[in-house]
Amino acid sequence: MKKLTCHCGGVEAEVKIPENGFQKLMRCNCSICKRKGYVIGVIGSDDFKLIKGENLLTLYQFYTKTAKHYFCKVCGINTHNRPRSNPKIYGINVACVEGINPYELKNVGINDGENHPLDQKK
Repeated sequence: MKKLTCHCGGVEAEVKIPENGFQKLMRCNCSICKRKGYVIGVIGSDDFKLIKGENLLTLYQFYTKTAKHYFCKVCGINTHNRPRSNPKIYGINVACVEGINPYELKNVGINDGENHPLDQKK
């Protein structure tokens, strides 16, 4: 298990990263993620455990209000999200995980959130 923290340390979680690293690393180009700019690591629902700071987390939702974007209300750092494509998993801000330098990551893909299937007109 690795420790994930916001900038001020008020929000802390334990995250389980697979031995071979993240199966999926990406930047999302949806209207909020492209502004946040962080690299998202995808982990399973059993691989994230909030240790402290639940009272400091603020939830932000928009448009369909399915995805849940969490950030610390003290320092403003986005720590994790529950994506609308699969609300059972977590997208974590890998820059918040101890020992990970997001500038050294390879194979970071793009998630096409601008053209999400739930946004398509019928």
